[in-house]
Amino acid sequence: MHAGDDADPLDQAARDFLAARPQLFGIAYRVLGSAAEAEDIVQETWLRWQNADRTDVVEPAAFLATITTRLAINAAQSARVRRESYVGPWLPEPVDTSADPQVGAERAEAVELAVLFLLEKLNPVERAAYVLREAFDYPYKQLADVLETSEANARQLVSRARKHLAAERREPVSPADHRRLLEVFLTAAQTGDLSTLEDVLASDVVSYSDGGGVRQASRVPVVGRPHVSKYVAAFAPRFWPGAEVRWVEANGLPAVLVSSDGNAFALLSVDVSPDGIEQIMWVMNPAKLAPFAASLDH
Repeated sequence: MHAGDDADPLDQAARDFLAARPQLFGIAYRVLGSAAEAEDIVQETWLRWQNADRTDVVEPAAFLATITTRLAINAAQSARVRRESYVGPWLPEPVDTSADPQVGAERAEAVELAVLFLLEKLNPVERAAYVLREAFDYPYKQLADVLETSEANARQLVSRARKHLAAERREPVSPADHRRLLEVFLTAAQTGDLSTLEDVLASDVVSYSDGGGVRQASRVPVVGRPHVSKYVAAFAPRFWPGAEVRWVEANGLPAVLVSSDGNAFALLSVDVSPDGIEQIMWVMNPAKLAPFAASLDH
């Protein structure tokens, strides 16, 4: 049978879905900060798309993005409750961005771990508004339709999100400076070199370790240059001997994957401003690390 007007509508539906899939993952991942949860949302979107009446859908990609965004907002609302009982600090799940630096978006916005971590403090609707506007370039009218609100309110949501991020985040630095500071920090951390650690850390630096209650990791954030440098130096003799270190790209920035006997046990990522390292993120929860480490070997 020849393809043509008689082609299976489900084939066309599958093609439309596959074409939109990178964007759908990109939206859900940014709203949820979790690749695993984002995959679930994308799967659910596909099921709904298969069962939808597609005859009146003019723009499949826009229709699919709307379903995904609404599902992601609902999932984020229930995730908030689950994360309240999470053991220790919750950090976003890292993704390898070397193949797709923008993670399915128009711009590589809202993909850095530090930004996803901040977005988590916004309510899910503000988060979705920010993501669709800043990463996917949605006009406010379309944004209002997706969020089922007025255009004026859509503008308000984006503006609130921008203000929150601007208040919490200092000017970022160039990727070269970022990598250089992370290299200096890594060497100083491995050798327990207190004075070099103090040199590269911003005065109000915070170190977060996400062990998910499975790995031994600090269950409270460590705050301030003196505390963080002593903390990092103190665990050097236990943490680094026998560890293999691999430079990777995580969420658009250089990061360090730390393994022992071929098994990843930490991803080290930092947020840097002209004042030095502002945040240190140790992702140690195996559920977040394993998929990241596996994606590097594909």
